[in-house]
Amino acid sequence: VYTPTVGQACEQFSRIYRIPHGLFVAYPDIDRIDHMIANYGAERIQVIVVTDGERILGLGDQGVGGMGIPTGKLALYTACGGLHPRRSLPVFLDVGTNNEKLLNDPLYMGWRHERIGGADYEVFIEKFIDSVVRHYPGAVLQWEDFAAHHSMDLLKKYRDRLPSFNDDIQGTAAVTLATLMSGANSTNTPLEEQTIVIAGAGGAGLGIADEVVRAVTDSGIPADEARLRLLMVDRDGLVHDQMDNLPAHQAPYAQPTERVRSWASQGSHISLLDTVRNANPNVLIGVSGQPGLFTEEIIKETAAATPRPVILPLSNPTSRIEASPADIQSWCEGRALVATGSPYPGVGQLNNVYVFPGIGLGTVAVRATKITDRMMRAASAAVANCAHGDLLPSLGEIRDVSFAVATAVATSALEEGVATVSTDDPEGLVLSHVWEPEYPTFTPGL
Repeated sequence: VYTPTVGQACEQFSRIYRIPHGLFVAYPDIDRIDHMIANYGAERIQVIVVTDGERILGLGDQGVGGMGIPTGKLALYTACGGLHPRRSLPVFLDVGTNNEKLLNDPLYMGWRHERIGGADYEVFIEKFIDSVVRHYPGAVLQWEDFAAHHSMDLLKKYRDRLPSFNDDIQGTAAVTLATLMSGANSTNTPLEEQTIVIAGAGGAGLGIADEVVRAVTDSGIPADEARLRLLMVDRDGLVHDQMDNLPAHQAPYAQPTERVRSWASQGSHISLLDTVRNANPNVLIGVSGQPGLFTEEIIKETAAATPRPVILPLSNPTSRIEASPADIQSWCEGRALVATGSPYPGVGQLNNVYVFPGIGLGTVAVRATKITDRMMRAASAAVANCAHGDLLPSLGEIRDVSFAVATAVATSALEEGVATVSTDDPEGLVLSHVWEPEYPTFTPGL
């Protein structure tokens, strides 16, 4: 279920569509949103996964094909977290597509229009959220695969309006933090002493960085000091404070120019290779969507800096991975601790499925009014505690992991005062919300 098949399903969505599933809301229906949502059955919806299809996995704008993501995610909610499928709602917000191939495809099922933006987009999203809050009070909303220029703003704007989180930003960050916690235990190097290079400074990369900073500051390290150990590399090279048109969301991680000026091997551009060669990282993370980005030279430079480098090529699907695990281990003589974003035999898959089913289940169980940063860190710690010496638990244990995450999230919500249900037994409360598929047995009368 899901990766990597879901990427192919999204690309071929209009050609393999068979049975309607979920709610499709197109921009021309903006004045009917409330009516459409009200008709879906408010009394049963507990978890909503929504996308606008603009940044699907590492595939980019897939238009209406993006509906494969909410559908697949909610299948995992059921399989891994025990969410009753009738209590889930996949939603696709169709605001058009800029994918020319789709616009020219006669079989394309979506709204055949260039993507809207600006105020029109904001009003459309606002009407959707307003209707969700009105008709599905208490339902968890998971933002999925929105482009970076929308994802951060939507998360900040709505996270206090309803219990919501962005899976690409917070989910990826939470499971990555769990992996780094496990790696710190395996290498006997505390997280606050590690230098981390992140290739990809979009929503996922910044979400990981933010989560690491919050975890490190919990140990008493100032945030500014923690950020100096987090080096972000984007398409324009290492993020530093003298870059032209530095995006506001990257600014907190901009390295002081006086520290890195001498790192550039060609002109003023500080490449990923320049960065790992000079920063001597313990950890290299890839969320770039650029296949082959981690070259042999980059991996060898990373491995030269530490006895057990942690290398996490997280882009998916498999066609977008920065380097294969086999190549990584070959280039660093088998010394690396590796986890990937897509499945590889014998390698831990750093997939958000370790956290998001439990986050949703725990939030629903205590009817939390919001999903806090502390609840996300509780999820990370729960996953790390289930790893037992590996970077990640076995996917064969995912039901137990999801239950542990849900219990930790529910407990954190109770401690923070954002739960609207009181209990002395959060574990039992979570268990009462777990659905198990059972076939009824009918005995004919005698």
